[in-house]
Amino acid sequence: MADSDADDPTASSTKRRDLLGAVGATGVAAFAGCLSNIGGSGGGGSVDTVKYGVLNPMTGPYAGLAEEQRKGAKLAVETINDSDEYDFTIDAEYGDTQANEAKGPQEARKIVQQHDASFLMGAISSSVALALNEFAQEEEIIYAPGAAAIPVTGKNCNEYVFRAETNTAQIAEACAVWTQKNLGSDVWFHIADYAYGQSVLREFRNRMKESDAAFNEVGVTKAELGAKNFDSFISQMKSSDAEVAVIGATGGDLINFLKQAKSQGLHEEMDIMTSTGSFQVVRGALGEAADGIYSGTRYVPKVETGDNQEFVSAFEEKHDSSPDSFARVAYDSIRMVANGVREAGSTDPNEVKDTLSGMQMETLYGQNQFRTCDQQAKNPVWVGKNVYNGGKMADVELIEKVSGDDAIPPCDTTGCSL
Repeated sequence: MADSDADDPTASSTKRRDLLGAVGATGVAAFAGCLSNIGGSGGGGSVDTVKYGVLNPMTGPYAGLAEEQRKGAKLAVETINDSDEYDFTIDAEYGDTQANEAKGPQEARKIVQQHDASFLMGAISSSVALALNEFAQEEEIIYAPGAAAIPVTGKNCNEYVFRAETNTAQIAEACAVWTQKNLGSDVWFHIADYAYGQSVLREFRNRMKESDAAFNEVGVTKAELGAKNFDSFISQMKSSDAEVAVIGATGGDLINFLKQAKSQGLHEEMDIMTSTGSFQVVRGALGEAADGIYSGTRYVPKVETGDNQEFVSAFEEKHDSSPDSFARVAYDSIRMVANGVREAGSTDPNEVKDTLSGMQMETLYGQNQFRTCDQQAKNPVWVGKNVYNGGKMADVELIEKVSGDDAIPPCDTTGCSL
């Protein structure tokens, strides 16, 4: 089913339902090798194979994060395929988005056309995820994003997008006012200037303004995604009256910023609250420099929720290392959607999406769901602090847990209309 436009991200593609309609009854056999096994209809039909596309930025600024995301995805596929709880197997094809918003849909299109995938998972860059949101809606396939910016399940939501990743509003709900009350009311914001960083700034700032705690926005600095030198930003912060810096960045952007902040003594001037500083890859890269950094915490392996400890054991046995948040997201994304396929008894995305929305199920966080108003998972969030006690990386001290119900913003504030 290769197509001359398969590698062109701007080419118009043809939906599988249009292909089926055009072929007609007498031509189906000729397409048998290209079409997925749809199985029975919803509500108890049979499914043999679920065709999946897994899109990770294996090259580019998020390559280190993507490696863990892919490990989690592969473990989910293996677990489902080996489990007696599912009467189907997942056939996954893997692609590289390169953290590029043009390359992401291009890879997705290639996998959909050549592998006949009806389900997609992946991306870390929110800009890429937003592009894949549009692709999923155009193609009428289900997409589980691995990115956290609000618009993914906010103003840019659509009925085919189901997010198991914790979004920035959930992080801000747990950490913004806590930061004001516990670290300081004079705040400096620094972000990586793209969809994710902008989302962190907006969500933290809005909650701080609306709270009954004192709040003074001392300054805001913005760096291009992938920036290497943060000296001027750090100097501005140090010369200000800020008590706390809120950093909206992840991956290499955050690692480079925090390394330079440490070498310039920013920690001695103010506390630092991050949206992703508890990520394993960040702590691993920083070593002792991670000590004392606060972070909204989406996941650490030690949490005793759902069947997380079984997941951790299986991951450690396979990789001789502990899973991080990206592995958790990929694993839960694929398993949660697989639960919807099982319940619907169909691989038809239109049947699965109707079944999956609002469906209660067991996850690594315990009972969870993609809530119906925006199809965002109701994940718990922790306020965490990195504590270095020697060794390869700092540990994460979990200071306060906010439940999934309390962390997720009200439906009427998301901007999503389904």
